[in-house]
Amino acid sequence: MIFYLQKKVIRICGIAVLIVFSIIFLLIYIFSTKQLNETMDALTDRISDNGGKFPEWRDDRGDPELPGGLSDFITMETPFSTRFFTVLFDENGKIVSIDLGSISAITEETAQEYAVEAYAKDGERGWIGNYRYKQYHKGEKTAIVYVDGSMNQFMSNRMILSAGIVLVLSALAIWLIVIFFSRRVVWPVAESYEKQKQFITDANHELKTPLTLVMTNLDILEAEIGENEWLSDIRSEGERMTALVNQLVALARMDEDKTNLEMRRFSLSDVIMDTVLEFQVLAQDRGKAMDIQIDSNVDYFGDVIAVHRVVSILLDNAIKYCDEGGDIYLRLEKKKHPVLYVENTYADVGEMELSKLFDRFYRADKARTFTGGFGIGLSIAQAIVMQHKSEISAYKKDKNHIGFKVVWR
Repeated sequence: MIFYLQKKVIRICGIAVLIVFSIIFLLIYIFSTKQLNETMDALTDRISDNGGKFPEWRDDRGDPELPGGLSDFITMETPFSTRFFTVLFDENGKIVSIDLGSISAITEETAQEYAVEAYAKDGERGWIGNYRYKQYHKGEKTAIVYVDGSMNQFMSNRMILSAGIVLVLSALAIWLIVIFFSRRVVWPVAESYEKQKQFITDANHELKTPLTLVMTNLDILEAEIGENEWLSDIRSEGERMTALVNQLVALARMDEDKTNLEMRRFSLSDVIMDTVLEFQVLAQDRGKAMDIQIDSNVDYFGDVIAVHRVVSILLDNAIKYCDEGGDIYLRLEKKKHPVLYVENTYADVGEMELSKLFDRFYRADKARTFTGGFGIGLSIAQAIVMQHKSEISAYKKDKNHIGFKVVWR
């Protein structure tokens, strides 16, 4: 049990850390890209505002006549370190001139290709390769300035990569810390659970002897004075108590991680059909109609007896809680993982707390009227399904139907 809880804590913490760190990395990427674009746009604005040339240096930071003033990163050396070129188009979209005086890595042919590609786009700004461009009007003509952003892109990518490495290492460190402390975290819960299981086991041993004695004396008394109403009631309650004790013991054993299952491959279709046949007569006697749809040739690797018990519990539960004259529907679908559905009509399904149906001793009827069950069956079914690394869940099909779904993995 403690191992199962420990794995669950590690898995939940790992997923939480992964989600949080992924969001952090995404935000870093978005802000870094935005900052890169803003930096390059400041350079293209500086050049376009001066007619395609980088203006002579003057410290005009905060100048109210300039839109936004001078960016803080632009210094006296910026004009010498900024590589750019401009292309001028006439009103018909034909290239008039290309200025490559401030760059040496671009040929005139490449500049023409970049110019045609940018001119065809709708946006004023964008990226073509490593160049950030801006379209602007120069009289009746259109000009495009391209600024080399390879160094800025390199620095931005290095920062993003560094942030990613730091986040991955941090996530790994947190995950190792969680693994180290997870046993201490779950220990109080596991200890309480172990005490509960030990109590059930001890109660079983303490109750079995008096129950056996009561049933034995009852047999002797019936042999001497014959059967009567009072002795029948005693026998009925004694048998009910014996069944409860046996179910509690079975549930306690299933909670043990080392429970032995006889795993083998078998026909799940045949096992479910055999189980259905066992319950059809009971359903008919109680006026419940059964609709069965089982895909053929559905195989599964597991414990035959345990799987049979799960199906029996679900069908027994459906018959007990199905409305008078209601319907019971069972379907087995052949998929990558076989899926079993068991549904029945239940008028009070809207009032049920589905999340509690698999809790031990939970009964849907608050009055806890006796229906032949103790509220343990679904807990046993869940324990068996979990032993098979599979999933079981309850759902409301509609306002008058409740269903159970088992995905056999």
